[in-house]
Amino acid sequence: MARRISARSHGDPRHADTRAKVVKDDYRPSRDEILRYIAENPDRSGKREIAKAFALRGGDRVWLKEMLRDLQDEGLLTKERKRLSRAGAVPHVAVLDIFGRDDDGVLLANPSEYTGAGSPPVIAIRISRGASGPVPGIGDRVLAKTFPTDDPSGPAYTGRVMKIFEKRSDAVLGVFRVLKDGTFRIEPVERRQPELIVDKEFQNGARNGDLVEVEPARASRYGLPRAKVLAVLGSLSSEKAVSMIAIHAHDIPHIFPVDVIAEAEAVKPATLDHREDWRDLPLVTIDPADAKDHDDAVFATPDTDEKNPGGVVITVAIADVAAYVSYGTALDREALKRGNSVYFPDRVVPMLPERISNDLCSLREGEDRPAIAVRMTFSSEGRKLRHSFHRVMMKSAAKLAYPQAQAAIDGAPDDKTRPILDSALKPLWDAYAVLRRGRQSRQPLELDLPEPKILLKPDGTVDRVVVPERLDAHKLIEEFMIQANVAAAETLEGKKEPLVYRIHDAPSLAKQESLREFLATLSLSLARGAQMRPSQFNGILERVRGADNEALVNEVVLRSQSQAEYSPKNIGHFGLNLRRYAHFTSPIRRYADLIVHRGLIAALGLGPGGLAQQEADRLEEVAALISATERRAMAAERDTVDRLIAAYLAERVNDTFDARISGVTKAGLFVQLPQYGADGFIPVSTLGGDYYIYDETARSLFGERTGKGYQLADRVEVRLVEVAPMAGAMRFEMLTDPKPLPGSRRSFHKAKGRARASQSRSGPRGRRR
Repeated sequence: MARRISARSHGDPRHADTRAKVVKDDYRPSRDEILRYIAENPDRSGKREIAKAFALRGGDRVWLKEMLRDLQDEGLLTKERKRLSRAGAVPHVAVLDIFGRDDDGVLLANPSEYTGAGSPPVIAIRISRGASGPVPGIGDRVLAKTFPTDDPSGPAYTGRVMKIFEKRSDAVLGVFRVLKDGTFRIEPVERRQPELIVDKEFQNGARNGDLVEVEPARASRYGLPRAKVLAVLGSLSSEKAVSMIAIHAHDIPHIFPVDVIAEAEAVKPATLDHREDWRDLPLVTIDPADAKDHDDAVFATPDTDEKNPGGVVITVAIADVAAYVSYGTALDREALKRGNSVYFPDRVVPMLPERISNDLCSLREGEDRPAIAVRMTFSSEGRKLRHSFHRVMMKSAAKLAYPQAQAAIDGAPDDKTRPILDSALKPLWDAYAVLRRGRQSRQPLELDLPEPKILLKPDGTVDRVVVPERLDAHKLIEEFMIQANVAAAETLEGKKEPLVYRIHDAPSLAKQESLREFLATLSLSLARGAQMRPSQFNGILERVRGADNEALVNEVVLRSQSQAEYSPKNIGHFGLNLRRYAHFTSPIRRYADLIVHRGLIAALGLGPGGLAQQEADRLEEVAALISATERRAMAAERDTVDRLIAAYLAERVNDTFDARISGVTKAGLFVQLPQYGADGFIPVSTLGGDYYIYDETARSLFGERTGKGYQLADRVEVRLVEVAPMAGAMRFEMLTDPKPLPGSRRSFHKAKGRARASQSRSGPRGRRR
């Protein structure tokens, strides 16, 4: 018996070419056919889907698995979210930057974030005939669906625009400075941005110390480039000035439109309609001491069911934001645009106006508040037996801070915690002990990487930097929230309700191999296998616990991990070792959680405010948007910390510091000051009288003559030699002598050989010819 196989560009290879050919039942597709199918079907590129497309069964599926592994090992395919794609391929839904037009006037774009090798691919933007709304242009950032092309001489992809982000001009940010001679300069706020000159006629009312938006002019052959001031954004002498730089540099919306504020102010408090009355349940909130909003409350009690000895019942109640923010309203559109709240040391840029986030949806002590609650029953070993969701009206019995709750458990209750110690707090800790057994059995990834916290003075400058103690109170709330998130995902999946998952892919094969090579330099091994588990990483981390290289291994394992994101397609959460996971517990500050709340309301018939069909139809677009806003927030928060610490240390040039090497590149070493959480750079040219070679495998720089050098996570002494506070940049000088690097002499010669091979291709000393 024979069947027809073909290769049309619109999908299934069995229905694709007008010249269909007849093949035998034992037909196996060629490498090129597999690669072409994956390129043309990015949404159907899992192993099972490929096997189904080519009608492979039995032993042919084993052959396909081996073929796909070979293509990955050769670097022709990459794997993310259990889907395969051509190496360097653009995601099916991607954020693009439009940079120009071709000879026919077609708009051309590049991916705004591209991690593949070589230059980013070019995407030709398609404009649908009769399309309504704004038309994209050069300089726009857009969200688009992308489709690979077969034209080897043209763009690699075409793109269909789904959304145009707010327009960005060619303007740059800087600090307006008046020099002693009366001339004007723009001090850069980006590390690679040059200093600019402003002529008096282009001052536009700017004063010394103002943060300004300027338009650079074409650089002249001699001297610094010139610019004109477009807008004054504020004064750096005011409080919260440093975070203001990050807000504008990253285009973070921070002023609520008038219609959004008006809508928020007009909202009426929720009533008992469609709700259970849980106001007598002694739920408590446990948050940071300086928290202004409280979106989760907890309660626990032993399970009275004789069939579940030692079991517990845990209740988690989350502010019912969907009661006030309906799909398609001005409030909803602004929340989606922001995607999440952004937390700076000196301010918070909230996702929702204060009327919603700090008032109606904040679970204040002693006040009626609407909530969506989940009641979960666990066995004595921490295995969840069942759960149920409820739409309720609650009243928080107490507002507690983490240290306050922990102190009560540790034997030092205060006036607030003493009355509820036996009735509320001890049952919570007993329940946490049960969940901890379940966590130990699950074995999520356990990285030990403390995070410094910046404490500010009233004027917005740094007072000191501390590393907060990691208390059981923190871990309790974290584990309760994880279980509530799992319950939400399970319920929605069981009801076949669309949702946005929080996904975290396993490390790519390339990162696994890179980590494996690194660990080999420390005489540590990481087993190969198709199904990598967090427990394998935990085993490595346990072996180095307390050793000199503990920080190094933790850092490298962290860098080998994929980045978590949002998606309507589930691949599980690798780091937490969970098959299904969705964010449910913070709808005040994350739009993803609001979507999950709406889904639960719709799926369980809990009243108005459920997920609308129009919203469900665009979850892929929404997931891409909120993933992008999350990355934007992280970058802005990191930049602000860098600027605050650089300004704090600007008066300490020439002082020495204890540091840790946080990054190794061909150009030099990045060092971190652990007591400040700040990073700086040491150029390789300043390291001394040897020629230093970069060993990517060992994450080190070693001297060609001596073999001694520096490695990631080494503890060193450095001197601060230069600070650019507004750019958040610091340059250091190395004071610690290089050391013999761990590993055999053979690994040293292998790295040296790789470096020499690179030099022979690039010219003397690695410089390009």
